[in-house]
Amino acid sequence: MCFSPEADLIGGALITGIGIDALLHVKRRKRYLPLAALPVIFGFHQLVESVVWFGLQGHVDHFFTHLATTVYLAIAMVFLPIYVPLAVLMVEPSKKRRYAMIPFCLMGIFVGVILAHSMIQGHYGATAEPYHVAYHLGLRDSLSLVAAYVAAVCGALLLSGQRHVVIFGVVNLIAVLVIAKLTVDGFASVWCGWAAVTSGAVALHIRISHPDFTAETSESIRLSPS
Repeated sequence: MCFSPEADLIGGALITGIGIDALLHVKRRKRYLPLAALPVIFGFHQLVESVVWFGLQGHVDHFFTHLATTVYLAIAMVFLPIYVPLAVLMVEPSKKRRYAMIPFCLMGIFVGVILAHSMIQGHYGATAEPYHVAYHLGLRDSLSLVAAYVAAVCGALLLSGQRHVVIFGVVNLIAVLVIAKLTVDGFASVWCGWAAVTSGAVALHIRISHPDFTAETSESIRLSPS
């Protein structure tokens, strides 16, 4: 997230609280658990970045700063491109849409593996900038990977047949274009912060969606004799 470590700390705590509320409203809808957990993951992610930022300012020991940087990048670059498309696919009631999401799931796995390999090689780090943390992965073809990352995450969201999930995808796709224009080295920090804030749409979807009611069951009701 941008601005300051304090903003990360406060924002992370609030977003985690929103995510916990979403989890409490899952109830019997077990397939919604991965999606409902997304705000909690984003909130935790922002709390981790606050440690990174405080460390870069000299307030946290080097070991814990490096550990927090590793955890932050592992979540942002490896975990999220794999997790988000799969979480969206799990709650999608339409078989056609689920099949259409499979390429984005595979793309997310591909991106996650490539970025995990780069991290294992030790090619990563972070530096403090005036309004964000700049993360470095030492990738040669970073533009293509960023494009594949965005396609995997936002593509699955945009294909969803559920309105709030699509809204989450649209606002994040727009944010990607704006943030990429404003900053390159701060992309991971600023975009993940924005995604954390907008994950409230996911929490709202969990709160108001009807349990165990899908497009497939709706179709069967319409076709059944009265």
